[in-house]
Amino acid sequence: MRVARRWLAVLAPLALAACQHQTSYLPGTPEHSAAIVSRGYDCGLRVERGRVVAAYRGAERQRFVSANQQMAVRSYNAPRHCTDGERASVADELRSIARR
Repeated sequence: MRVARRWLAVLAPLALAACQHQTSYLPGTPEHSAAIVSRGYDCGLRVERGRVVAAYRGAERQRFVSANQQMAVRSYNAPRHCTDGERASVADELRSIARR
């Protein structure tokens, strides 16, 4: 029983961390933008995807579209809940991406 509790104490933070959306992409890349757009949808924010797509040309546009499609499938069943701080952070990043 003690061993099970210890393992639970070790694994619980890892499981909770996996539930949160963490991007490992470099800022400014199409993949990072796709992750932010996906998180914006998850948070219930208004996303101007057309402006984000228009910011990229050629191969970068295709990378964005491809990454966005992959993330949309994964986040389809994602919880649509964000804290106020996370929602504000994602909204700021979305505005920044749309201005490019």
